[in-house]
Amino acid sequence: MTKLDDLIFLDATAQAELVRKKEIQAIELVEAAVERIEQLNPILNAVVTPMYEQAREAAAGDLPGGPFTGVPFLIKDLLAYYKGVRMTLGSHLMSDFIPDHDSELVLRMKRSGLIILGKTNTPEFGILPTTEPHLFGPSRNPWDTERTTGGSSGGSAAAVAAGMVPMAHGNDGGGSIRIPASCCGLFGLKPTRGRNPLGPDFGDIMGGLVAEHAITRSVRDSAALLDATAGPDIGDPYWAPPPGCPCLQEVGVEPGRLRIAFITETTTGGRVHPDCVSAVKDAAALCEELGHEVVEAAPTVGGELVSKSFMVLWSSGCAATLEGIAHMTGKRPGPEKVEPLTWALCEMGRKHNSTEYVLAIQTLQREARQVARFFVDYDVLLTPTLREPPVPLGTFDSTPDQPLKGLDRAIEFVPFTPICNVTGQPAISVPLFWNGKELPVGVQFVGRFGDEATLFRLAAQLEEARPWAGRRPTLLEGSSDGA
Repeated sequence: MTKLDDLIFLDATAQAELVRKKEIQAIELVEAAVERIEQLNPILNAVVTPMYEQAREAAAGDLPGGPFTGVPFLIKDLLAYYKGVRMTLGSHLMSDFIPDHDSELVLRMKRSGLIILGKTNTPEFGILPTTEPHLFGPSRNPWDTERTTGGSSGGSAAAVAAGMVPMAHGNDGGGSIRIPASCCGLFGLKPTRGRNPLGPDFGDIMGGLVAEHAITRSVRDSAALLDATAGPDIGDPYWAPPPGCPCLQEVGVEPGRLRIAFITETTTGGRVHPDCVSAVKDAAALCEELGHEVVEAAPTVGGELVSKSFMVLWSSGCAATLEGIAHMTGKRPGPEKVEPLTWALCEMGRKHNSTEYVLAIQTLQREARQVARFFVDYDVLLTPTLREPPVPLGTFDSTPDQPLKGLDRAIEFVPFTPICNVTGQPAISVPLFWNGKELPVGVQFVGRFGDEATLFRLAAQLEEARPWAGRRPTLLEGSSDGA
């Protein structure tokens, strides 16, 4: 193996340890990551806005003494304001927007010692569970470049899976961290609602659907990063209950005998791909081997009314985004400025009145209470992350005469993840299973509100029992020869 090989597949914690021990310099990690990006990005299209000079300048300066000092990192081109660097939201409409400040989350990531190398690809406004914006073109899955990375944090997932960086920022309004983690064979945590701040620009988004964190290669990286970024910001409308101890301390702690429920069908009884069913059954068997009580049981979920209420928020959120852009830029967007699906969703949202919006919020809050009761009797719920393995690129394309076609197909693809955005509960996608085509098929574990601790304990136990870090996409075999 080359030196580059040795570096790129270390997790962020291990890379930071090398810097701390002065066995490597931050600039060396940055140059290795830049080399890797330049080598593979023409194939994968994961990074859309390089920030190499800013990164080199940061690496040469006085870095903060955080848990990730000197470690290269990427931020998603959505919600993550970085002063002086464009943020497009995956849209032609925003292609020249330059923020004049950093998001609070970005500030905290910088204070942790991370060196930000660039911004990653995302679908327009993060709407779809695939990363194929018209502005930048599709990100490609390192496990099969003709298949989706998932979305909307798909560029980040492709970058981590390909070894460009050990972890990357993501956000999640209906599964957008967990979906690409599943598609790309990585670990993805959507934290509890209010765990990470959305300020200073947002209090919450779409009634609390959206959470921010990262896609990582290891469980410990996810825990350590959450320790570095979590906690209320000035002016937050609410925040998650504080953890009993740092999340990193939970990694490696025995979880005890957990009572785990599992499901292999959608709440409407819809068919799930056999590979996804096999992934859940395999994970359930592994949990039993580890001493947990595993039973087939499902929470009562409201079905059509909940889906309708979710779409009221999702479409209203799209309409509000375009209206906000109009206020911010002084330019009122029209259908020629955005993708057809975006405009159709915006038009849908504009038809909802305030009464419908408030009733949708009330419906989803009532649903969250109903689901929470299920977790009185169960510690964790195990589900497929997705209904299918990674699908071919183009699966979610819309047509001019059917602009919502892609969204309808997306709803079929992701029946399991959005409920956790409704309830605000923490949930993880864990890469324990690969199908016969060597495609990763993640499984989702859902915890009680505020209880990332149990998920980190269980995930670390699963990671030790069934390590995944050594698995490499075929694309990467020999890709750094001669580096």
